[in-house]
Order: sequence, then C-alpha cells, then structure tokens
Amino acid sequence: MTIEINGTSELDSAANSLLSFAGANRIFVFYGDMGAGKTTFIKSICSTLGIAETVSSPTFSIVNEYQGSGQTIYHFDFYRIKSIQEAYDIGYEEYFYSGNICLVEWPEKIQELLPSPRVEIKITTVDENKRILELTNV
Repeated sequence: MTIEINGTSELDSAANSLLSFAGANRIFVFYGDMGAGKTTFIKSICSTLGIAETVSSPTFSIVNEYQGSGQTIYHFDFYRIKSIQEAYDIGYEEYFYSGNICLVEWPEKIQELLPSPRVEIKITTVDENKRILELTNV
C-alpha cells in the first residue's frame, strides 16, 4: 500500500490508514533517511492510539515506553547502536514478543532480529512537505 502525505495536516489520516492496514500486527519498522519524518509520523501514530504524554525519539535511551488507553507502546531508535549485542543487552525480545505495539526506527541496524509478522514502512522524501509511505506486511 502507498500513502502520499502532503504536509503535517495529513499525518493523522496516514496514521489511521497504517493502523487499518496493519490489522493484528504489533511490530512496525520505519525505514527512511535522516530527517525523513520517522519520529514525526510515530508521534502521530501514538496520538491516534491515545497516548497523551510527550513522544520523543529515544536516540540515547534506545527505547521509550508510553502508556495510554489501556495499552503500552514501545518506541525504539537503534540509530546509535554500535553492535547487535546492544539490542540483546536491552532485552529486545521481551519487548518485541510482549504483544504490545513496538515502533522501531533504524531497524536496518538489527535486521536479523526483527520478528515476523511486522509492518515495514519506507518513508521517501519528495520535497520539504511531501512524503511517500510504502507499507508492506512481512
């Protein structure tokens, strides 16, 4: 599935489309260049899911936990990890196999650890305001 986003006003609609597309999948992995809008889109997804607290990239902590609407959401950013061992050290499997929603930035750093089923979201920057999202169930 492909979604075109023209400006931030369309993020909530895109988040709803993604969640509908995902069905029962709980693992979402986000591919895109630095500045493509991964964290911005994740903020919209969390808002759509009823998260009221501030959502920010866990660049240094690797994982943030959000609570809302009776659910737990884990938000990962693997950009700064130097080795796959760091994912093992944080206990990635406890998060990924918890049944909770996991939103993963920079999944290419831990590609061999990613569970299936999952939804892969590739974000391509067209210009300052326009993004193309390619959604795939894997």
